[in-house]
Amino acid sequence: MKRSKKILWSVVIALIVLGLTGIVIASAFLGDIVKKGVETIGPDITKVSVNVDEVHLSLLAGSASLKGLVVGNPAGYQAPQAISVGTIAVGVNPLSVLSDKIVLRSIYLESPEITFEGGLGGNNLSQILANINAPGKTGPPVATNTPAPAKSSKKFEVDDLVITGAKVHVSLTDLGGKKMTLDLPPIHLTGLGQNEEGITAADLSRNVLNAVLSATLKAVSSDSKDLGKDAQLLLKGSGVHVDTGTSNLIQGVFKALNK
Repeated sequence: MKRSKKILWSVVIALIVLGLTGIVIASAFLGDIVKKGVETIGPDITKVSVNVDEVHLSLLAGSASLKGLVVGNPAGYQAPQAISVGTIAVGVNPLSVLSDKIVLRSIYLESPEITFEGGLGGNNLSQILANINAPGKTGPPVATNTPAPAKSSKKFEVDDLVITGAKVHVSLTDLGGKKMTLDLPPIHLTGLGQNEEGITAADLSRNVLNAVLSATLKAVSSDSKDLGKDAQLLLKGSGVHVDTGTSNLIQGVFKALNK
């Protein structure tokens, strides 16, 4: 009887070890899948290049990290990239990874580098936002290794998203390339996609970029009082391609600068 129990416990322990090993191996493969997905679906949504150096996913810990995320600039802009983030830490519900809606408990972006490059005809961030709002219609297509990027049917829930330590490098192209670097206040978004349907990757990108663009415009407005009327016109012109909410913000900036 005792021997049977020992054998039974040995089998149970062996199964647990095999299960944990399988989860670790699956996590490694899922990391590669997520990396490929970011670099395939990202350009399809934004119409600019999207690259990431590494993706690590731990199903046991319910965590993931992305290192070296770089979002390219639209055609016609000089800066090599619009946004770069060294590390993004993600808390994920492991049970949701293989479901139709992935639940991300938290996303934490630390010290991203953002480029705001603009003139009277608009700016790079507004152009990317326009591309997201009208995928396939605005902005040139981005070359990828596959003939046609796959569409993602996955939906997402993001309970808590925080961006801290962001710096925005401003290049006012209509003012002879006037440049300045500004610190952005923390950006905090909550409750994204908490309904049953969730939100798409495009919806998530739109929410984040809208928040970044709004914070950037506020920072530029507070530091632009000495740049003259040309800067005011530039800020007003930057709203050509953005949605109503951001356009209203830009109009408010323009009025503030005219005081």
